[in-house]
Amino acid sequence: MDYKNLTINENKSILEALEKLNKIRDVSRLILFVTNENEQVVGSLTDGDIRRSLAKDKDLNKKIGEICYRDFVHKKNTNGFIELESIRKQKIVMLPLLNEDKSLNRVLDLDKIKSVIPVECVIMAGGRGKRLSPLTDTIPKPMLPLGDKPIIEYNIDRLISFGINKIYISVKYLGEQIQEYFGDGSSKGIKIEYIWEDTPLGTAGSLSLVDKFDSDQILLMNSDLFTNVNIEEMYLQLINENADMVIASTEYKIDVPYAVFESSDYEVSTFKEKPTYVYHSNAGVYLFHKNLISKIPKNSYYDITDLMDRLIKENKKILHNPIRGYWIDIGKPSDYENAKEFIKHLN
Repeated sequence: MDYKNLTINENKSILEALEKLNKIRDVSRLILFVTNENEQVVGSLTDGDIRRSLAKDKDLNKKIGEICYRDFVHKKNTNGFIELESIRKQKIVMLPLLNEDKSLNRVLDLDKIKSVIPVECVIMAGGRGKRLSPLTDTIPKPMLPLGDKPIIEYNIDRLISFGINKIYISVKYLGEQIQEYFGDGSSKGIKIEYIWEDTPLGTAGSLSLVDKFDSDQILLMNSDLFTNVNIEEMYLQLINENADMVIASTEYKIDVPYAVFESSDYEVSTFKEKPTYVYHSNAGVYLFHKNLISKIPKNSYYDITDLMDRLIKENKKILHNPIRGYWIDIGKPSDYENAKEFIKHLN
C-alpha cells in the first residue's frame, strides 16, 4: 500500500498540510506523519496541532516542522510479534511502523488490526466442492457469497486483522475467479500469490511448491471456514510452549440420553446418569515452524494429517487451541445455510 497520502515533508507549510488533511475522509483519522529530506519519520501532525498553532499567530505559511509532535508513538517493524493492546489503551488509532532507517514501513489502523503476527499464510482453495453442487458448478466454493462478500474474503480479512500481509492461495478448480477477484492483494494493502495445482495435492502438498517463505512460522488454513479463530493466541502458544505445531480445535459434544456404566468383567465400577462427553476436533487451521515443510514430499499428494502422524511418531510437540467463538465448516448445503443465517446476527 502507498502511504504517501499519510506523509508530509517537514518543510511544507501549514496550508499545504491542511490541503492534505482535507483529503482524508475519516475525521477520526486526521493525522499525517512528518518526514525529513531522508524520508525518515520525525514526527506526527494532527488537526489539533494545526489549530493550536493558528490560535497563536494565524500563520498559514509556517513550516510544519515547527509545530509537529516529535515525541510521537510508533513501533519498529521487526520480524517478531508486535503487541498492540498497550498502544490501543492510549487511545491511539493510527500507529506507524518504522523500518531500521526510520522510514515508514506501514501504518496500522488499531480499530482494525489486533496485533502483528510474523507469519505467512497459505489458504487451501483448490477443492471441487462437490457436496455443494449445483452451487459450485460455476463458482468455486471459496467464492460462494456469504452476506456481502465471498466466504474466503472473511478469512483473508481475519488474517489482515492480525497484521498478516503475505498470503498464498492454493488454487485449482475455477481458480481464475479467485485470482481475478483478489488480484495481487494490493487493494487490501497486502501481497497475494497463487499456487496452481496441476493435480490435487491434498491439504499440505501445495506447501512444497512455494520456493521460499520469509517468515519462520507458517499458518495453513482451509478456505471454506467461517470463524473468528484467535491467531494471536495460537502464535503465542506455539512460541511460549516450544511446540512444533498448534492446531485450532472446536468442541464436539455428545449427549448420552441414558445412564452409562463403566465396568470390568461385568462388575460396575462407576455410574453416570445421562453424561455429556466433550471432544476436541480439528478446525482446519494449523500453525507450525517453517522447517517442517522439508518433511513434505515435493509435488505429491500429502495431507496435513500425514504430517501430524509423522510428527507424533517422532515425538514432536503438537498442541491444540480451542476456538472460543464461532466456527462453521461450510462443506454441505446445510452448513452453508447455517452460515448465511448466522451472519445476519453477527455485528
